Amino acid sequence: MAHAADAGTVPVDAVDVHAFSVPTDGPDGVESDGTLEWDSTTMVLVQVHGGGRTGTGYTYGDVSAATFVESKLGSVVRGGDALAPPALWHRMTAAIRNAGRSGAGAMAVSAVDIALWDLKARLLDVPLYRALPAHHDEVPVYGSGGFCNYPLDRLTGQLAGWVEQGIGRVKLKTSRFPAEDPKRLTAVRDAIGAEPELYTDANGALSRKQALYWAHRFAAEWGVSWLEEPVTSDDLAGLRLLRDRGPGGLDVAAGEYAFVPRDFADLLGAGAVDCLQADVTRCGGISGLLEVAGLTGVHQIDLSAHCAPAVSAHAFCAVRRLRHLEYFHDHVRCESTAFDGTLSPRGGALRPDSGRAGLGLEVRWADLEPLRVHGSRAA
Repeated sequence: MAHAADAGTVPVDAVDVHAFSVPTDGPDGVESDGTLEWDSTTMVLVQVHGGGRTGTGYTYGDVSAATFVESKLGSVVRGGDALAPPALWHRMTAAIRNAGRSGAGAMAVSAVDIALWDLKARLLDVPLYRALPAHHDEVPVYGSGGFCNYPLDRLTGQLAGWVEQGIGRVKLKTSRFPAEDPKRLTAVRDAIGAEPELYTDANGALSRKQALYWAHRFAAEWGVSWLEEPVTSDDLAGLRLLRDRGPGGLDVAAGEYAFVPRDFADLLGAGAVDCLQADVTRCGGISGLLEVAGLTGVHQIDLSAHCAPAVSAHAFCAVRRLRHLEYFHDHVRCESTAFDGTLSPRGGALRPDSGRAGLGLEVRWADLEPLRVHGSRAA
């Protein structure tokens, strides 16, 4: 649509906000990791309208993020230039200074920012990754799920299923009941074979000494090459301890709970991670992610995408130091329910559809309506 670009600016006409709660498919309706149990995942979905087109963005979090968009961000974005998402991102982050930039504030900004980038790409009639300074045209993935409450047959079937699909890296949750992890890891390694990379995620459940003990066992006995959040990501010294004293060949990763650029700068400045993570639906959207990508370039550290594959497959094409993307079971289910046009891995990677503008997604309103917890279609 050349006329949109030629116009110089395209004002944002309206901002709509919705939220939907998708039940888990885990045993007895719940899933668990090292520190949390849940029975549903909430998607806060934002649409921005301008120039006769609609852009869609979303975040995963509490429904309060939807209220945040309505009360603090809609009026900031309306009337702004849909072709300049970073300028509107800066305006949004300034507007929420007193309301709180981290947590729900960052997630609300993320959802709106993603919608703005989707709108811009649709106005330009290009896939979203082509509207970015793309370094890649695909994003490698690893299969992620393996929840702590899965019985062994479901655990092994899920991870082996990803390997059969050509995904050469798989991850399970650990450390909720550490004494049970050896049999779980043995079953998984037997099921997937010796070649695929095996990752673990403790979700911050362990103390420093526990984490160091298990890091050595994970690597030596099961060939684990990725240990995510062995201790809480707030414990920068603990993460650095694991890097310094853990086994060679085992990467320490964290960053999924970082919200603002300073959070990432602190992790990198402390030398806390071998590979940084970022969640595009939490870190300020695509505009925020671009700032994080610059930090990883300076520090010569790879960046891994945390979840939200439908957006991350486009956004992380713009990350020069890209490692991979977490192809997370819950988010794959949510996005397949919410949208037509989601991507499936091919050859262990997600490749954005070059023939579809923006994110290439269309909302499946009829399927989402029974799951609604905020907003209305008429809005």
